[in-house]
Amino acid sequence: MEQQPTVGKIGFRYGLILSLISIAYFIILNVVGLIANNAFGWLGYIFTIILIVMAHKAFKDQGDGFMSYGQGLGIGTLLSVVSGVISSVFTLIYIKFIDDSMLQAIRDKTIEQLESQGMSDSEIETALEFSSAFTSPTAIAIFGILGALIGGFILSLIISAITKNNNPELEA
Repeated sequence: MEQQPTVGKIGFRYGLILSLISIAYFIILNVVGLIANNAFGWLGYIFTIILIVMAHKAFKDQGDGFMSYGQGLGIGTLLSVVSGVISSVFTLIYIKFIDDSMLQAIRDKTIEQLESQGMSDSEIETALEFSSAFTSPTAIAIFGILGALIGGFILSLIISAITKNNNPELEA
């Protein structure tokens, strides 16, 4: 009899894959100078969606063909957390020891947005002082992990509702 895959194994394996994709995406965005562009940051969630769907399919294919909603939610959330932690640690190391120009790009983008809102120079400076605590390498890593956890959980809630395949023998 074929052994049923576990939520942990599938979630961890696909979390590692997503972290490699996320790191490559981060490096590409940084090299082409689009790292501070919010639209490309949101675009990264497409990778998460694809990998959650692939992980759910792998779980069903490697097992008995069934996956409960809870199993799907667990796989997607674990996948997101594993990827978020690894990617955020990479980002922290990258910014602290390799290239911190990303921080300046974020600062420049923030100034540009504040100027477009009509803020004065003193108001912009005050806003930058306040936001500097949230744009340190450590804060970026922490928010990366939290964003992955929350975003991955929400996506998993939705995707699991679509991809679940309950075992009818267990529902009786």
